[in-house]
Amino acid sequence: MYTPSDFPPFAVTVDLVVLTVRGDALCALLVRRGEAPYRGRWALPGGFVQVAESVEAAAVRELSEETGVSGLHLEQLGTYGEPRRDPRMRVVSVAYLALAPDLPVPVAGTDAAAASWVPVGEASGLAFDHDRILGDGVERARAKLEYTALGTAFCSAEFTVAELRRVYEIVWGVSLDPRNFHRKVTGVEGLLVATGESTSRDGGRPAALFRRGVAEVLHPPLVRAPGP
Repeated sequence: MYTPSDFPPFAVTVDLVVLTVRGDALCALLVRRGEAPYRGRWALPGGFVQVAESVEAAAVRELSEETGVSGLHLEQLGTYGEPRRDPRMRVVSVAYLALAPDLPVPVAGTDAAAASWVPVGEASGLAFDHDRILGDGVERARAKLEYTALGTAFCSAEFTVAELRRVYEIVWGVSLDPRNFHRKVTGVEGLLVATGESTSRDGGRPAALFRRGVAEVLHPPLVRAPGP
């Protein structure tokens, strides 16, 4: 028989891993906490789910309230429920991931003292268990570039293979062999469409310009491995 008193209450929160490419680096959206616990520490945007809202609605609301960023497609990343992950009380967090280009400069709000894009290589010592959540989000983002056409979203409407390769190098954190990468991406059906034009903006010989094709899922996938 179910007895409510046998199950002590606990809180549900949301945390958001929002990633973009800025200044030739993969960056995460972080907020500096303005309240205890961990006051003054960097953390992922997030907060408590209200009684009358869904978890996803809470994620959208908290992201907008704490950073001013809105309109992103959020996908659920995972659930984090270690018993002592929050010193205030028993808290289970549902984390969401968003990866998008051209995201705006964030504006801190509510209980955030500041909000900023921080290169993921410099984002450590975060509040709560946010180092782990951020790491999981970065790994999910890197995997998505292997099997989806997401990398092309970070390029301009017309781009060279070298410009696309740089996106992969930034997100994956590796150096890729140019010829091998060119062979792979031009061999994926529906990924790239040749425009018939070329450009010298890369600083070398004229390079062919492409635009994004219709492919959403890559067959074969691009394996995350450096070199030839």
